[in-house]
Amino acid sequence: MRKFALLLALLMLTLPAMAEEGEITLEDIFENADPDVVADTWIPAPQDSDDAMLVATDSIYEKDGSILITITGTGDFTVGGDTRKSSNIWYTELKKHDGDPNFALKNIRDVLLEDDLTIVNFEGTLTNSTYIPASKKENQFLFSAPPEYVSMLTDNGIEAVSLENNHVLDHGQEVWDETKSHLDNAGVVWSGDGQLGVIEIKGIQIAMLSYLTIDRYEQLWDKVPADIQAAKELYPIVIVSFHWGNEKDYSPTNNQIKMGRLAVDSGADLVLGHHSHRINPIEYYNGVYICYSLGNFCFAGNSKPSDMSSYLFQTRFRIREGENGQEITNEGFRIIPIRISSRTDRNDFIPTVHTKESSIDAIMTTLHESGEDLAYVVDEYPTEWPAN
Repeated sequence: MRKFALLLALLMLTLPAMAEEGEITLEDIFENADPDVVADTWIPAPQDSDDAMLVATDSIYEKDGSILITITGTGDFTVGGDTRKSSNIWYTELKKHDGDPNFALKNIRDVLLEDDLTIVNFEGTLTNSTYIPASKKENQFLFSAPPEYVSMLTDNGIEAVSLENNHVLDHGQEVWDETKSHLDNAGVVWSGDGQLGVIEIKGIQIAMLSYLTIDRYEQLWDKVPADIQAAKELYPIVIVSFHWGNEKDYSPTNNQIKMGRLAVDSGADLVLGHHSHRINPIEYYNGVYICYSLGNFCFAGNSKPSDMSSYLFQTRFRIREGENGQEITNEGFRIIPIRISSRTDRNDFIPTVHTKESSIDAIMTTLHESGEDLAYVVDEYPTEWPAN
């Protein structure tokens, strides 16, 4: 039996209130788990046995017996509307598609179904509540969608969300908690509000952490490294999402750069950023990709943003059994250039893969120019996977 099963059994005995996947608090899991139980969670495909051929054909194994995990990261996922308004751009568009919210992901669904894990920044709430906290009543934008909209995630290959941004509290803490509950009930893993999200992919457990850093850096310089280090002791792959930076900026701030690299130095295997609503460059720092901003994805916050270009980030991790146990290597990355709308004249909230070379070139130019001052910026932004 895999050792992570022993860990889960231990947690269920000692921490019954935390049994649901995606609702494990950092403090509880790190204080109660036995590191020896999770020292090795991977069983490799045998290469020198009569069963080698059978195992090699198993869907989770590559021909060499390794496990390959493909992960997609996207920017802001914002659907629904503002309860203060009788009508809005999202519901106007929804009526054109017979009230089916899945219309928004119809052009990108196949991409998300082909990977092993998709993570989006869920910027908003799932609720029918109209309550607005006093601190939010003067805000220009408030986002909420009916609870049943959680199916937009499960129907379209989105397995996990970062739930730590400046809109999760648009309707107060109670609605934030309600949103978590809807995600849990649908089987969507989330991280945020001081909680770790954990998902198992092909027998490999992946931990996710999310942070809102805007005006909070001083509180996080020590916390983020400690959280990552603790997670890394238990899980082979740790992904960290940051909601940070300045809106409409194409380059990261000094604090973003410092925090992103600090996360890597602390053990993060991938860093995903968002908030600026604009694409930012990617760094490859100490063997780890830092995506400073993935821009918008499915974004109903504006009828026609001045820049509707964005991209999906994809990377692959290969897991092998080595002499000293489990070995994980990064197998490179690619980007999928997109426009957040299927139209050029307005935003219809349907992310669509770019096919026009001039549009793709414009995205590449933006990424290269905005990354000129980054010490570890990637040299190229491939749109195809590196050759094996």
